[in-house]
Amino acid sequence: MPVPRSREYSRTVEGQNMTIPVWVLLLFAAWTVVLLSGTVGYFRWSRILTGRATIREWRPDEDQGTDWYRRAMRAHANCLENLPLYTAVVIALLVAKASSPWLDVLAVILLVARIAQSTLHIGPKQTELVAGARFGCYAIQVVCMVIMGVWAAVVAS
Repeated sequence: MPVPRSREYSRTVEGQNMTIPVWVLLLFAAWTVVLLSGTVGYFRWSRILTGRATIREWRPDEDQGTDWYRRAMRAHANCLENLPLYTAVVIALLVAKASSPWLDVLAVILLVARIAQSTLHIGPKQTELVAGARFGCYAIQVVCMVIMGVWAAVVAS
């Protein structure tokens, strides 16, 4: 079902409107896979293929690997925890037929904050400043999702 949008903000894929929040949902999912492949997957497979570990050694219920690896695991898990929440918001927007350039901006801000949070989680040394910035990125995502969810509820009522 196409979502009504102004021509200026419309994105068409084979005759169907694809909203910015839906594109962001797809990119959020893609980021989750890239994060898994580029961190956890790389760490594990580099050890398996060089004979330093076997496939069966990797257990989700044990504290394994380096500090960086554990942070990468947590960053990936955090994406997996938040992806369904954003999915629910996007579904609500679609069902309510809510559309606005402001929703588009909020969706893009959410994605940028998600990527920044993941990067801060796995990149620099975890100081108070880095942890604070990481939490700030998370808070931005929560605020964006709350505003978008409320918007959908208001439009639907």
